[in-house]
Amino acid sequence: MKLVFPELIGLTYSKLSQRIRVISEQWVNNEMYCPACGSVDLSKFPNNTKLADFFCEHCGEIYELKSKHGSIGKTILDGAYYTALERIMSNKNPNLFVLRYSKNIVMDLIIIPKHFFTPDVLQIRNALLSTARRAGYVGSLIRYDKIPEQGKIPVVQDNTERDKSIVLEEFRRVNSLNVNDMGMRGWLMEILRCADIISSDVFSLRDIYAFSEKLAERHPENLNVQAKIRQQLQLLRDRGFIEFLGRGKYRKLWRAIYNDTRNDFC
Repeated sequence: MKLVFPELIGLTYSKLSQRIRVISEQWVNNEMYCPACGSVDLSKFPNNTKLADFFCEHCGEIYELKSKHGSIGKTILDGAYYTALERIMSNKNPNLFVLRYSKNIVMDLIIIPKHFFTPDVLQIRNALLSTARRAGYVGSLIRYDKIPEQGKIPVVQDNTERDKSIVLEEFRRVNSLNVNDMGMRGWLMEILRCADIISSDVFSLRDIYAFSEKLAERHPENLNVQAKIRQQLQLLRDRGFIEFLGRGKYRKLWRAIYNDTRNDFC
């Protein structure tokens, strides 16, 4: 995998963002494989396709690409809010490539599987003013800081390509967390985030219960939050993401990817 953007001759775009979009898409098209099946037949959709940027000719998975200069940060600019929300709610959203570059060098490439997206990961932006060219347009931001660590699988890390077999295995493993029911998915992702915030690899049920009040605020329809927490912990245990040690103690079995993505629960 070449970690340098291709030189594309004849680009006439006046905006740097447009040039980066074309160049980064060409890089993915040339260098990237499908994280779901490993096929190198990752193809680009025609320009202006709203659903996604790439598709795998072998397994049919689709992918969207977001590129950022410098650090990835807490948010990533996305498209129209209500369109993006509809895609998430209908389980038609693509997997996401997040590419971080410096000048013409690929520094990081992260794959976020589609089932790690829930409505609260999407943040609405203010509508554009009436004087704007796209007056009334309502955009969105992806809250990168709200995506659990398990959903951020590095393909390239610090300008170093990771072993393809490891990437495929990690993608396969997190697919066990794919829950189509959005209510169930939301709870599962939130408990994962709660566990991520706890700095120790070994944590207690009491540590997770500390989030009960905020979880109750988010889910006023649930009258027994602590029972719901225990249910999600059991699911994570059954799918190999935590180990039950007894006496209300658990051990994380996932690899911490980026320690600086841990945030207060908000």
